[in-house]
Amino acid sequence: MSHDAYSVREEKIFKFGLPGLMILYLLALLGGWPQAATREINRVSHSAALSAEEHSGPLHSVSHEKPAPPPLTATIPFILLLGAIALLPLIPFTEHWWESNTSRFLVAVVLAVVTLGYYVFFHHAGIERHFVWHGLEEPIAHGPQWRLAGTVFQNAILGEYIPFIVLLFSLYTICGGIRITGDLAAHPLTNTLFLLTGGLLASLIGTTGAAMMLIRPLLETNQERKRIVHTVIFFIFIVCNCGGCLLPIGDPPLFLGYLQGVPFLWTLSLWKEWAFINLSLLAIYYLWDFFYAYPRETLTDVVRDESQTRRLKFDGLGLNLPLLLGVVLAVALLDPSKPVPGTDWHAWLWLREIIQLALAAISLWAGREWVRQENRFNYAAILEVAALFLGIFICMQPALQILDVRGASLGLTTPEAFFWATGGLSAVLDNAPTYLVFFKTAQTLPASDPTIMGISVPMLTGISLGAVMMGSMTYIGNGPNMMVKSIAEKSGVKMPSFFGYMVYSILILLPLLLGMQLIFI
Repeated sequence: MSHDAYSVREEKIFKFGLPGLMILYLLALLGGWPQAATREINRVSHSAALSAEEHSGPLHSVSHEKPAPPPLTATIPFILLLGAIALLPLIPFTEHWWESNTSRFLVAVVLAVVTLGYYVFFHHAGIERHFVWHGLEEPIAHGPQWRLAGTVFQNAILGEYIPFIVLLFSLYTICGGIRITGDLAAHPLTNTLFLLTGGLLASLIGTTGAAMMLIRPLLETNQERKRIVHTVIFFIFIVCNCGGCLLPIGDPPLFLGYLQGVPFLWTLSLWKEWAFINLSLLAIYYLWDFFYAYPRETLTDVVRDESQTRRLKFDGLGLNLPLLLGVVLAVALLDPSKPVPGTDWHAWLWLREIIQLALAAISLWAGREWVRQENRFNYAAILEVAALFLGIFICMQPALQILDVRGASLGLTTPEAFFWATGGLSAVLDNAPTYLVFFKTAQTLPASDPTIMGISVPMLTGISLGAVMMGSMTYIGNGPNMMVKSIAEKSGVKMPSFFGYMVYSILILLPLLLGMQLIFI
């Protein structure tokens, strides 16, 4: 079956499947299940808050014995999955096999099943439950521990993966209906302004939204040039990661911090660090492109680039820009554990996700079909992320549980230590749960004024910057990274391998992060 046939089939699946999910949710509402779950979430939260006040005041100060973590050997499936992502595209025997999302999904599912199998047959300690409410799932005395494995699955898939992939899918789909056409002369300054615009948008509409809106026009502007790999890599650095640290909606880790009680506008205090990193990256990119890459383009390509210019034109903004803002508002406001601002009403469970999918469905049904055709829009990139991160979210659970229990004993006592620890793990684990683990770890330490949720402000700064900015160190550090890589490759750009990309991030980004830490943290 041709690639176009696959695209048409996927389009039909999503156009009719999304309304089907909404009908199922409506039936669930009629049955009262989401409402009951929301009431139970808030009943448990209210009881925990009252218990905290009786013991020591702030909720985060209540101490309890954490269940024993898994052994280090339980992280082997996660290591194997990272190894598959890094190595299988490089091995001639598996290179083409790995290009199929079916193959990626098969590897991810097999390793996820192995991880869950560990919890069924070998884990005999309690598991902290995070979905739907917080609690402790105790093991049974004898026999397979199906309930423990079920709790791990709920934490990973229902509590983390589904909100994560629904947000990415919604932003990806809606932005696919926005067409920015035009072929500007691909001068170094033009590309630098593209990157600057994306870095500014990243904090306003999220790194995923900014990346999906701008990657295609950037690639089209540079289609006459041959040396553009570095442009895509700097796009991942700035637009997919470092640009998103000014608001909680910019990057998932900061949004988790907001849900934990960090003030919405606190992240604006990181503007100096944001400016240092992003302006430094923009300067390095401009010098690289101006003095090295652009002068090495052939005369034929330069003439073709100069002669085939068209002004920028925007299509689909009237419909999709409000839909995009609707996704951002749904994520920011419809947390079932918190009342909607200005009311006493709590959003029903999954309402946030259903609204995001509804907005994506509106974009698919009401948008202009020719816009997506001209964008060469398909679902390959988001399906690649969905397949791989399904395995990542499950396989990383043992690693996160080990960190959760042993994090306080890691010797992390300074903002610098939290910055590098959070950032280093955010490069290979998903940065959102990694942020939350070190957020909780920091709450267990003595803190001097000023504090936010019991964490000293310098500590929180280190955790926040590490999670957001070091997500750009690898392709898997943040969801948009892999989507941009996939889109670029389907546009004919030969992107570096997993380790090849890390050569760029280590040589360019890591020294800047060290400089930022020395100056600001």
